[in-house]
Amino acid sequence: MKRILKALTVCCLFWAGVSQAAIEAYDFDNKATELRFQQLTAELRCPKCQNNNIADSNSPIASDLRGEVYRMLNEGASDDQVVDFMVTRYGEFVLYRPRVNEMTWVLWYGPFVLLGVGLLVVVLIARHRRRGGAAGAAEANLAPEERERLEQLLEQDKKQ
Repeated sequence: MKRILKALTVCCLFWAGVSQAAIEAYDFDNKATELRFQQLTAELRCPKCQNNNIADSNSPIASDLRGEVYRMLNEGASDDQVVDFMVTRYGEFVLYRPRVNEMTWVLWYGPFVLLGVGLLVVVLIARHRRRGGAAGAAEANLAPEERERLEQLLEQDKKQ
């Protein structure tokens, strides 16, 4: 029984070591290319994970995209060429910071417009209340007898 337990333990330890994820190691000609690689992979979103960049994602497609970025940088492609290739292939979704164009104006400027409209509404409501709009609206809804009674109460209040 002890032999079987030891054999199972050894097998489990062996398979646990084998199942570890492979670490990708890229060799760069210079430090500048390596920094560009790190910056580009941090700026590009993984199409599968959606909330990770391709530098942090463990998905197979992120690994493929890292390899593609590495290949393009070694071939002498500029950062813009790499980004354009990824956008052409996967759409604007792969960019964490989408470009400002006609399609993304709402994305970039919409929050400021909504904030401005909200501030305008707050200012208008505050002005209306300051001018006595709320009191005037309440008096407009009163019957003549109620209005007369209200005026009497207000006069008594002023005398005291």
